[in-house]
Amino acid sequence: MRFFKAVIVTAAALSGPFLYGQTTNLTLDQATQVALQHNLSVVQADANVGAAQAGVLGAYGGYLPFVSASGNWGRYATDKTGTTQTNLGGGTFILPPSKSTINQFRSGLNASMTLFDGFNRQAQVGGATSRSVSAEQTAQRTRQSIVYQTQSAYLNILRNQELVKVTDENLKRDNKQLERITESARVGASAQADVYRQQSVVAADQFALIQAQVTYDKSRTDLVDLIGLEVGTDYAFNDPTISLVISTGELDSTEALYKNFEELERRSIAARPDYHSAVESYNAASSGVTSAKSTYFPSVTASAGYSLGTADQLANLSDTKTLNWGLSISWTLFDGFTTNANVQSAVANRRIAEITVAQTERDIYDQLKKALLDFDAGRKQYEVSQDGVKSATEDRKIAEEKYNLGAGTLLDLLTANAGLVQAQVNLVNSVYNYITAKKNVDYIIGERTY
Repeated sequence: MRFFKAVIVTAAALSGPFLYGQTTNLTLDQATQVALQHNLSVVQADANVGAAQAGVLGAYGGYLPFVSASGNWGRYATDKTGTTQTNLGGGTFILPPSKSTINQFRSGLNASMTLFDGFNRQAQVGGATSRSVSAEQTAQRTRQSIVYQTQSAYLNILRNQELVKVTDENLKRDNKQLERITESARVGASAQADVYRQQSVVAADQFALIQAQVTYDKSRTDLVDLIGLEVGTDYAFNDPTISLVISTGELDSTEALYKNFEELERRSIAARPDYHSAVESYNAASSGVTSAKSTYFPSVTASAGYSLGTADQLANLSDTKTLNWGLSISWTLFDGFTTNANVQSAVANRRIAEITVAQTERDIYDQLKKALLDFDAGRKQYEVSQDGVKSATEDRKIAEEKYNLGAGTLLDLLTANAGLVQAQVNLVNSVYNYITAKKNVDYIIGERTY
């Protein structure tokens, strides 16, 4: 179902600009589906799963007999010269020259099967199965990672888009203020120095707007590249479900979900695909130890064969029939410590895999703790930035009125305006920091599957 949905979304995203000559808009969900279908890391992870599953099939093949069929034909030509022979009585006789041609036909069917190999087959099946599950878990974590990266990149676009708006609005305000100051200076109500100062402020605003627009455009390019679409095609990114206003109810309800750290730890360990991948890698390494020790045991193989042959014509192939069967036992008594070295290496790999499991568990706890701290900070920053915008708006309004009445200086107005711009930037950043932090917590817990 995920495949067909991604195909539909991708087709819509790719065909829109060419069919209609318009910019195609992608929502967050649409961008996520496209990324799951086209991101090369996801494609590679899925390919690794296919390779690992093929290994499982090959491992089970060790329990099946090996069957081969053969057939051959040979032609033998003999050209013998005449000779003189002497018999026991002293008489002689002549053997005339002779020529002969013989066709030889032979076909056969042979089968062999390992009956016991020191538990190597069981170890191979167990190891291949564990590697297959590990690859599947890694692929799932890769999809989770790409989804989170897509979400972060998408939110960064929306953030930069809002920052462009903030910078543009500030430029418009300062342009209007420049017009008023210029007119006031023309009639002698303001100093010419104020005009020059405001002109420099407008120039700085223009520079900031250009920089903000470039940052916004780069973030769009980054997302298009991440989700696997053509970078040269123009896309718009707008999602009506993402708002700059976060309700108090949403803040409180989400905070309540993340209060019990011990419960979140338990859920993370139970759900995280990379943790389960590490566990399966440990199981595969344990199977490797069993496989390495298998050389200490004898191997028993059963074989059977059936063949047909003739030295005449192919039609007489069944003149000679041969049936054979038997058992063979092989036991390496000494191999120059090769088996011992292989066992020690396998045990070391198992220990490394065990340490990896423990380290993965520690990393999950650390990531979860940091994600919750970021989430808590994002919530507090949003609440503070709302108050900051309200205060900065009033402060600038008062400073502008005082300056227009001649009771305040241009420096006071510029300071108040800079404070308002910074407050608006802080609000935009706090909103998207909060949303990103929330999605990061979900990513760290790892319960969502794709």
